[in-house]
Amino acid sequence: MSDTPTLSAELLRSLRRDAAGLVAAIVQQHDTGEVLMLGWMDDEALRRTLHEGRVTFWSRSRQEYWRKGDTSGHVQHLRSASLDCDGDALLLQVEQVGAACHTGERSCFHRLVGEFA
Repeated sequence: MSDTPTLSAELLRSLRRDAAGLVAAIVQQHDTGEVLMLGWMDDEALRRTLHEGRVTFWSRSRQEYWRKGDTSGHVQHLRSASLDCDGDALLLQVEQVGAACHTGERSCFHRLVGEFA
């Protein structure tokens, strides 16, 4: 019998993954509502995130897991996780330490495309 925590069967049934087995994970600062970034998770990345309390993603470009902040120090401490009504996106509310974007910006959404009234 393994001591490795697993995801619940209900959660696994509820997730609607893309063809690569991934689900989008929107990351938001828990106390301000600021949207910080979007990452991708498979079941293992989600399991690690929920059980370790540190956000882990699947890197589509490098084809490997990466835990946010392990190299940069810009850690994301998980505060809550929610699944949207369709099961195809997660909302992770975090305590962000440092920049969320690999460019050094606080948020990956720092390039304004337009403003509309």
